[in-house]
This record gives sequence, C-alpha cells and structure tokens, in this order.
Amino acid sequence: MKFIPLILASIMSTLSATTVYDHELLDIDGEKTSLSAHKGKVLLLVNVASRCGFTRQYKGLEELHQNYKDKGLVVCGFPCNQFGGQEPGSESEIKEFCSTKFGVTFPMFSKIEVNGSNRHPLYESIIGESGPLKGNVKWNFTKILIGKDGKPIDRFGSMTSPTSKKLIKAIEAALAG
Repeated sequence: MKFIPLILASIMSTLSATTVYDHELLDIDGEKTSLSAHKGKVLLLVNVASRCGFTRQYKGLEELHQNYKDKGLVVCGFPCNQFGGQEPGSESEIKEFCSTKFGVTFPMFSKIEVNGSNRHPLYESIIGESGPLKGNVKWNFTKILIGKDGKPIDRFGSMTSPTSKKLIKAIEAALAG
C-alpha cells in the first residue's frame, strides 16, 4: 500500500509531461505521424473545411507558410466536419481540393473532431477542461499558435484572417522568442 501514492505520482507526472509532440496523428494520406518532426518550430494549428465561407483562408495560410517556413513556422491543417458538415469529403478528396484549388504545401492531417466526446487528444490537451486555452472551437478556421517549446500561446477565431496584423505580430513574436 505504501507504493500506491508513489505509483500514482509517477502516472500523474507522465500524464502532465505530454506535449503537442506526443500525440499520435494520421497525415492526410493515412500514415501514422506526430508533430514531433516540428519540435523547436512555431506551429499554427488550423481546423479547416473545404465548403466553408472561410475556405478562401487556405490562400492566406499557404502565404503564411511560404513567407515564414524558413524562419521556423509550420502551418498544420486539420480537416474537421463538425461545423455545418462543411468538410464531407474523403482525405484524398480534401488533399486534391487543397492542392489544386489553393496550392497547399503545408502539412495536412486526416479528419479529426475538435470538440465533444470524440475530440482528438491533441486538441483536448490544448483546449479541453485542463488545457491552457480551454474552450470549444467555435467554427472552421480557428487558429491555435504553438510556441517553439511546444506550449500553446494563443488562439484566433475564424474572423481573424491569416494575413491579419494581429496574427502576424503573434507569429513573429513567437518566432523571435
């Protein structure tokens, strides 16, 4: 019985040690991956949808990716069909749409849920009840900025354009930090 508190403490410290890099993901081609390849970089996580009024933000996200990738920014697209059913396609259809319509070259991942009981563990760790930026995602193209240390910095709603001064200033500050 003396070991139970020690074991519990060990489990709790392991759980709290989980970072954005530790979550298993599937890329848009269905291959297992994680964000660990991007350790030490600034990440911009975006829940995306192909049939949304904000879909045109893919253009600005690709511009951000091109303008800042050599400085350490990685834009990461996470298709999500939770908002108005605006991402109904398969991963191959999503990939085709993004590459042909918007020339997307930033990493795209398989469809996930960002809210509710099936929320992906990556999003749960960031915006869940014990996450640093807690609160449900309100709509498609919500942007979550992650620092070089893997810790969430801020979130920006759908109305914040990828080219907004507010977002660019936050990205540049994270890159400088």
